[in-house]
Amino acid sequence: MDSPPPEKLPFSEAEKIILRWDSTASEEAREKMIFDGDRHEVDRYLQAVDEIQRSISSTSLSDDQNKVNSAVQIAMARLEDEFRNILISHTIPIEADSITEQDQEQQPPSSSSSSSSPVHHEAAIDSNHVNDEANKLFRFNSEGTGSSVSVNSSYRSTSSIREIDLIPSEVVYDLRCIAERMISSGYLRECIQVYGSVRKSAVDASFRKLGIEKLSIGDVQRLEWEQLETKIRRWIRAAKVCVRTLFASEKKLCEQIFDGVGTCIDDACFMETVKGPAIQLFNFAEAISISRRSPEKLFKILDLHDALMDLIPDIDLVFDSKSSDSIRVQAAEILSRLAEAARGILSEFENAVLREPSKVPVPGGTIHPLTRYVMNYISLISDYKMTLNELIVSKPSTGSRYSGDPSTPDMDFEELEGKAPLSIHLIWIIVILQFNLDVKSTHYKDASLSHLFIMNNVHYIVQKVRGSTELREMIGDDYLRKLTGKFRQAATSYQRATWVRVLYCLRDEGLHVSGGFSSGVSKSALRERFKAFNAMFEEVHRTQCVWLIPDSQLREELRISISEKLIPAYRSFLGRFRSHIESGKHPENYIKYSVEDLEDAVLDFFEGIPVSQHLRRRSN
Repeated sequence: MDSPPPEKLPFSEAEKIILRWDSTASEEAREKMIFDGDRHEVDRYLQAVDEIQRSISSTSLSDDQNKVNSAVQIAMARLEDEFRNILISHTIPIEADSITEQDQEQQPPSSSSSSSSPVHHEAAIDSNHVNDEANKLFRFNSEGTGSSVSVNSSYRSTSSIREIDLIPSEVVYDLRCIAERMISSGYLRECIQVYGSVRKSAVDASFRKLGIEKLSIGDVQRLEWEQLETKIRRWIRAAKVCVRTLFASEKKLCEQIFDGVGTCIDDACFMETVKGPAIQLFNFAEAISISRRSPEKLFKILDLHDALMDLIPDIDLVFDSKSSDSIRVQAAEILSRLAEAARGILSEFENAVLREPSKVPVPGGTIHPLTRYVMNYISLISDYKMTLNELIVSKPSTGSRYSGDPSTPDMDFEELEGKAPLSIHLIWIIVILQFNLDVKSTHYKDASLSHLFIMNNVHYIVQKVRGSTELREMIGDDYLRKLTGKFRQAATSYQRATWVRVLYCLRDEGLHVSGGFSSGVSKSALRERFKAFNAMFEEVHRTQCVWLIPDSQLREELRISISEKLIPAYRSFLGRFRSHIESGKHPENYIKYSVEDLEDAVLDFFEGIPVSQHLRRRSN
């Protein structure tokens, strides 16, 4: 059976109960809280308040009206104190294990394996304690269902939102009882202010647990980028928790206490609680979106963009009222600015590659630091292709064929018809990188080294493209074949510049005089020819041993190609003319090297290590 309704209190009895708990008149009332005590006492006090409120409409005499109004004021002051005390006593900063989430969701490469520095493409994500905190709120069992982390937590899942009960249900009931009476007596503003003040302090405490700092937009923009990288990683993890758990749970609590009590009161209390913290949270992302653009910021900006894009549906759901329009608008505007920043940075990166001014040749013709940086950079770009394919919707603004600008390479975009704009941008970056490398190659005084430099660098570009499935797919095999042809052409040009003049010493022309073949060889001309070959080869060996081909396979291929031309020519020349030298005086001064000596000497090439100017002498 239902319990009978409480017996109606006479006004005098109700007034007595109200005055007994007047904290301005009683030491006992100041020291004790009604809702901390016996439940019967709580119910009696609430019944007394109800009776006082009923008496307002039924009292006509002014003296009686004054007594009722006074009792109402005392009761409301008391309820306000009780409301505040209940909220504070049940507002415990949620522990790290309770404010962080572990959705085993697929993270984009940007947040799981990539650093924002192209030089350190393989660097792992920072694993400080804040990131650890962002991994603990919800445990999922093998069936994928959630299990609570505390006995008082329950969940209501909507989309990605994971709500928790911030206050036990029996306490929520008491708060609602108080709120109903305060609001019906015209104390709505006081109720909202008390609620918002206490709950905002709780949200602030949770922010501190998550490592969210109170930074103005100016504060953020004054930080060094290395500091910001760490803060961005922390923000991404914290923002997910704030929107999907912290703010969502605060909204749920407001609904539990205030829904149905008055028009949109639950929403007013919610915004009183979280508007300031929400603005604080999103101000950080806004500061990044309007900060000075530079290439190293692209990937963290894309991380922020992806995280915010992922959160937008949840933001729209949590902040779904008219009074929270400003939060939704701020988030959408930040997302738009982050997208624009990413597009601007890509354009500025292209210009920076084209204008990179260094003129000091890298020693030994090895891979230029710019080449490594740019290729690691575009490899990272390919990791973000899903996002960037949506953001990059136009072709590069420069590079039209026959532009007439000698400081800009020509590029026929018609050849790339059908490719996505992002793919065209990546090819354009490689084109302008090659253009810059061609300029840098002119700073070498030795033409052979200039060709070797181009070969090394374009080969590195090809290997980076081949080594990434995503990048190769975006660049395409047609353009990859063009690149391969370029580094092979550079290898051929190197061999011509170096070895044509060396092999020229091994020709027959100019060695014969009129008469029979054997008696018609000019020994003096032959001796000069051997001396010229020895000098040239020794010079090539001396200089090109310190040149460097860092790729072992390419280095071996070029050595083999050199040997295939040099060794047969020398063996043939030696076979035809050795006897003419050995029949004369001091043949060792002219035939200084055996075929095996040359074969061994070629193995010294392109190691980047100086060797003795004197080659190994032939053994016999």
